[in-house]
Amino acid sequence: MLVRELANWLNAAWEGDGELDLTGVAPIEDAGPHDLSFVARRNKSPSTRAGCLLVPPDFPDQSVRALIRTQDPRGSMARAISTLLPPPSWTPGIHPTAVIDLTAVISAEAWIGPLVTIGARTRIGPGTRLSAGVTIGNDVVIGDGCLLHPRVTLYDHVSLGNEVILHSGCVLGADGFGFVLTAGAYEKFPQVGRVEIGDRVEIGANSCVDRAALGVTTIGAGTKLDNMVHIGHNCRIGKHVVIAAQTGFSGGVIVEDYAIIGGQVGVGDKVRIESRAVLGSGSGVLTSKIVRAGQVMWGTPARPLKEYLEQLAVLSRIAKKRKGDR
Repeated sequence: MLVRELANWLNAAWEGDGELDLTGVAPIEDAGPHDLSFVARRNKSPSTRAGCLLVPPDFPDQSVRALIRTQDPRGSMARAISTLLPPPSWTPGIHPTAVIDLTAVISAEAWIGPLVTIGARTRIGPGTRLSAGVTIGNDVVIGDGCLLHPRVTLYDHVSLGNEVILHSGCVLGADGFGFVLTAGAYEKFPQVGRVEIGDRVEIGANSCVDRAALGVTTIGAGTKLDNMVHIGHNCRIGKHVVIAAQTGFSGGVIVEDYAIIGGQVGVGDKVRIESRAVLGSGSGVLTSKIVRAGQVMWGTPARPLKEYLEQLAVLSRIAKKRKGDR
């Protein structure tokens, strides 16, 4: 794609060689003369061999063959990648090794890969792709344009919206961790609820979303889960939430829209994390706590970032004093 064509597609202004043919994308330090890269901040001006850079509007001139100025270089880069490196094409159909219940309803525009199993009364929408070894239970609904990577498992009564992406090894709808101590022994509390996933959700490899004990475990539209995230039974995750790797939620947690959860965060039962709150990596939130809207929390137990940093500074001074007293 020519620089001027890409700029027009992005609805952005370009400078330099508009006829340069862009054939790839690369990090700015590795880019070659026909690669596209980007600079997110004005004060970052590294040397590069890139043929074209996506830059902020006030970025100074750079010794490259072309610039495209845009309000959001990173977002524009994401859009450009999808154009310069489109995903491989595929043809709808059902692989002969797939095992499909006769009552399942599968769009003629879906693709069902090898060794896939699909249970009774399941419905799969157009444009959806099930990769090798995917296992789908009974009474599952999968919307339009979804992509399930190899070895994804959906238990019974799971519902996916449109354009959902599930990476390899995801398990949705397994029993929640519900047990009752009766007469000195733990007895299983039946997990008979459902899982509902909104549109454009993406869930990373080997992540798990448990079914509700009663009712529904939900994940709202646009939410993104990293690899190895665990969502416990009866959790309600809002829209456009971001959750990093190795984070775990106990049962009944509520996370409101646009919250950001760092990696390796532990969240106790029935916690409420309000809209646009931020939990730093490694934080721990105690049972039934409320993280207020817009707060930035860190540490275990999680507390406001300023307080956390002040306590770290005090501990550092104590450590230095003890060292000096020896």
